[in-house]
Amino acid sequence: MANFVDRVVLHARGGDGGHGAASVHREKFKPLGGPDGGNGGRGGDVVLEVDPQVTTLLDYHHAPHRRASSGTRGMGGNRTGKDGEDLVLPVPEGTVVKTADGQVIADLVGAGTRFIAAAGGRGGLGNAALASPRRKAPGFALLGQPGQERDLVLELKTVADVALVGFPSAGKSSLIAAMSAARPKIADYPFTTLVPNLGVVQAGEHRFTMADVPGLIPGASEGKGLGLEFLRHIERCAVIVHVLDCATLEPGRDPISDLDIIEEELAAYSADLDIEGGRVPLTERPRLVVLNKVDVPEARELAELVRPELEARGMEVFEVSAVARTGLRELSFALAAVVQEAREQAPPPAPTRTVLRPAAAGDAEFTVARRRAGDGEYFLVTGEKPERWVQQTDFGNDEAVGFLADRLARLGVEEALFRAGAEPGAEVVIGDGPDGVIFDWEPTMTTGAEHLGARGTDARLEDRTRPTRAEKRQEYYDRMDAKAAARRELQEDSWPD
Repeated sequence: MANFVDRVVLHARGGDGGHGAASVHREKFKPLGGPDGGNGGRGGDVVLEVDPQVTTLLDYHHAPHRRASSGTRGMGGNRTGKDGEDLVLPVPEGTVVKTADGQVIADLVGAGTRFIAAAGGRGGLGNAALASPRRKAPGFALLGQPGQERDLVLELKTVADVALVGFPSAGKSSLIAAMSAARPKIADYPFTTLVPNLGVVQAGEHRFTMADVPGLIPGASEGKGLGLEFLRHIERCAVIVHVLDCATLEPGRDPISDLDIIEEELAAYSADLDIEGGRVPLTERPRLVVLNKVDVPEARELAELVRPELEARGMEVFEVSAVARTGLRELSFALAAVVQEAREQAPPPAPTRTVLRPAAAGDAEFTVARRRAGDGEYFLVTGEKPERWVQQTDFGNDEAVGFLADRLARLGVEEALFRAGAEPGAEVVIGDGPDGVIFDWEPTMTTGAEHLGARGTDARLEDRTRPTRAEKRQEYYDRMDAKAAARRELQEDSWPD
């Protein structure tokens, strides 16, 4: 079983925020101690961090579901809940993070580079933090916000200086084994190498890394063979080395035709490639040609025959034998010189920085859209604040629901619903998705803390058939008029005839 995995789907979820506490301070001789409920703790983040000691994504292939710990709930006495611990996941250098639809959102290069894959939820506020001059003793607290949940695609693009490319069984694995301490599997049948191999080569004072890319075949850039799966490992390499088999017995193959086919595949792959960070396209990177297996007499003759044509194309050619270990020293020093030159010409790495993109002035904090569902219709409210407020509301507490109504009204949601054509009793959904909250809109509800009754209640959410203020006022006037009329009748009856 291969122990190298370079593409996985990671299901990451941040920890949930802890709930706030609704508590009242109780102490002898202090009957009005006031609210003292603490805030809930923040949920932990799921963080990807580059670790030089990690070379594969195998761990996330076997265990793709990862979740950070949640924060604990607040307590009385203004005690804040404990924050959840971040879950740090080590990944190899060169890991690219994409969304499910293929959009690149992070490129992790450099030891210690971090990316938050799933953010933890906010902790809910306790009733001590919700107290105000108008709402002196809230009988509720806010719930913790659920952690962010994301499905991310992790792809590994090997970070190496030199890429060895060529047909299957061209001797790439033997070459990297002879030049470094890497020990890949070597056999005399095609596609022995199923995963890229990395080796470190020391040439005098210079050191560079070499990657053995699995064998390419015609059509690799279109998905044939193993080429498409591993062509991306060439993207970050500064130098490309063509390893040509001079001792092949397959009909219709020779070093020149092999070189032309591999060049076509590289050009086809790089045509649709978005080279990031100012990197040079694959077709313009330095190239060397290695004529391998010259320890075989027929292969040496063929190498001497094709060498003039390759040099005429402007390529530097080396005749080597990985088995006999001939020509390897000259090759290693030539590669070191080309790699050093490529490093000097490479643009300096951009410093790691956080880019803040505040919302433009005048941008709406929420949107209201009129939607149809079957024979009916509803109004969809979306926005970071309304959706977060709904998640943090305890709908089993009338006072908490009234507090939510106050916040939505101050944000302008009610006015926006009026402008969108909503009428009393209209169906309104806050949040697009399975977590959306559905309710019947009552625009006649006024807002404010003056509607509070007993702790945990809100007069606006009692029997909706109760008389309005105007009706109560009219009822009072009618009652006063009736008393006045009765008083006049008594006075008239007491008059003498």
